[in-house]
Amino acid sequence: MLPRERIEQNERYVLSEFACRSDMSKGRAVYEKPCDLRTDFQRDRDRIIHCNAFRRLKQKTQVFLVPLGDHYRTRLTHTLEVSQISRTAARALGLNEDLTEAIALGHDLGHTPFGHDGERTLDALVDGGFRHNLQGRRVCEKIEKDGRGLNLTYEVLDGICAHTGETIPETREGKIVRYCDKIAYINHDIEDAIRGGVITQDMLPEFPLKVLGKTKSARITSLVSSLVNNSGAEIKMDFTTQKAHDELREFMFEKVYRASKTVAEKDKAAFIVEHLFKYFLSNKDKLPRLYLDISERDGLETAVSDFISGMTDEYAIDYFTSVCVPKSWKNGYIGN
Repeated sequence: MLPRERIEQNERYVLSEFACRSDMSKGRAVYEKPCDLRTDFQRDRDRIIHCNAFRRLKQKTQVFLVPLGDHYRTRLTHTLEVSQISRTAARALGLNEDLTEAIALGHDLGHTPFGHDGERTLDALVDGGFRHNLQGRRVCEKIEKDGRGLNLTYEVLDGICAHTGETIPETREGKIVRYCDKIAYINHDIEDAIRGGVITQDMLPEFPLKVLGKTKSARITSLVSSLVNNSGAEIKMDFTTQKAHDELREFMFEKVYRASKTVAEKDKAAFIVEHLFKYFLSNKDKLPRLYLDISERDGLETAVSDFISGMTDEYAIDYFTSVCVPKSWKNGYIGN
């Protein structure tokens, strides 16, 4: 028996009746011979970890733009925390941990530079709008591997697309990631906001702290425990815990995500994204070859939004500087 076949056999014995087993996958858009060692979901996880878009997450904003400190979250550290929390919940529920991990690691591959501010700017500029979850699918299908895509399974793509927004994931593994994404960002953003002086511990609302706990660890444990203890055919928390979660989330939107201290630089970030978008629309020849090819297939506007959304914060700032800030004249040539 091959290692993959042994894993698939173990899944049939060990996983919950509600789990999506590896041998139940609806498959890939382009058929591939199964791997001897890994299940399809394990292969998807590995493809995501090794792709360019995943590596760029380390220099993309989570909440705080260009933070001066080593301990603030980035889009990559957020992704790793979502993966860890999601795997804990999936394992406790007897769901497919490999599928859960693949979805969690890939859920933000389509995120823009400068966090949700970059996303909102592109959404206003692109005909038909822009959503990072849907862009994640484009990254996996149309952009990675020089336009060939990662050829991920149906279930992983579904989980990436539906981790946020109105559409709910088809698998319970995808629903776990959808919950754990919020659990992760609310609680680690509280920690970053306190570190950044945006809020203090005593500003946190009383009811959520009473229900969930006063520390990040206690709150995450309470939320995940509720998810595990109340889920089965349906993934859900108990009413009181869900209410505490929602109140804490509302507090974060009011006091942190929309606070004057965190929005002070956001107009600048939006200006950079908008300027680059208009620049590339007027200077198509400046696009890399991959995006020129995309422009021929899907239109110039789509290609430009693909290129900009894939940029890291630093790359977007550097590119903007190169086209907008005059270089110094030194020793007979233009340079720094």
